[in-house]
Amino acid sequence: MKKLKQYISSTISATFFPIFLSLFTITSVVYLVKIASLTSVITIDFSELLYLYSLSVPTILYFSLPVTFFIAIILNLSKLSSEYELIVISSFGMSPMKLARVIFPITFFMSIALFVIGFVVIPKTDYLKAKFINQKQQEAQFNIKPSEYGQVFGPWHIYVEGKIGDQYRDITLFMPTEDKDTFVSAKNANIENTQNVMKLNLQNGIAMNIMDKNMQQIDFELMRLGYQVAEAKKISTINDIIEYWYKTQTDDSIKRMFIRNILIGFLPIISVFFFIGLGFYNPRYQKNKNTMYAIILVTIYMITFDKIALSKDFNSMYIFLVIWIIVSYTIYKIRIKPYY
Repeated sequence: MKKLKQYISSTISATFFPIFLSLFTITSVVYLVKIASLTSVITIDFSELLYLYSLSVPTILYFSLPVTFFIAIILNLSKLSSEYELIVISSFGMSPMKLARVIFPITFFMSIALFVIGFVVIPKTDYLKAKFINQKQQEAQFNIKPSEYGQVFGPWHIYVEGKIGDQYRDITLFMPTEDKDTFVSAKNANIENTQNVMKLNLQNGIAMNIMDKNMQQIDFELMRLGYQVAEAKKISTINDIIEYWYKTQTDDSIKRMFIRNILIGFLPIISVFFFIGLGFYNPRYQKNKNTMYAIILVTIYMITFDKIALSKDFNSMYIFLVIWIIVSYTIYKIRIKPYY
């Protein structure tokens, strides 16, 4: 039995890693493009791009691992079946149910790894990513450059004619909204950053509100524009993580993430009968369509879990998990149990 476990594990690894590396590479390219798009908001160099990518690796793993694992095990068992190895093993008294017991520890540890990544690692990396981006945004808004278009200060578009020391001169701000456009122009200004609050102190200027049918204008000697810089919730201890997930009761985005993590984490361990039911077959009498079945099943699972996460319905989550187990066992009972 021990040698059989080692053999099954080695053959699964040989199938798993080529699929995983391909999927991981494709997903990494998507995330690198996504990170590169941040350059329209913040300025980052190559080392900072690599840092942001490293923070995205847990998320890439989280979506790549369960898909790869599901397909790889079915392909591996199908290959063993096509080469009559599983037929020989079963002829020596190794029933499909015993084979399921051999595979179960592998699926168990994969599910544990997914739960750790989803519930511990990803919240931490999301915090570090949000902290980095907030810091970069503050630096960008604190270092507004003269004669450059496309710069922002909070909700305002800002243009500065010149700068002497920490004093800006001839500043123009614009903020469009649905019911009005607001223009502010000032001769001088300076920026303060205190306790995560950015303040723009404008001196000697005018402010105009332009609406559909009228326009309002005021002259001012001093105007302060400020906004609170969003600060990511610190996650560094177990208590922080518990507090983070406790927000499922009040925060819809965290609730969706919680449901998503549960469904992805359970995929390997609740699919054991799918692995046996689809991977175990007699090549003399049956055709191998298991690759197609595996891709269809994992696609159905991913689409369904995404819809359930968007609905934020815990009852739908529980029902779906039970249905998945029942369907997998039914396939095993119909296709495998009567014959092996």
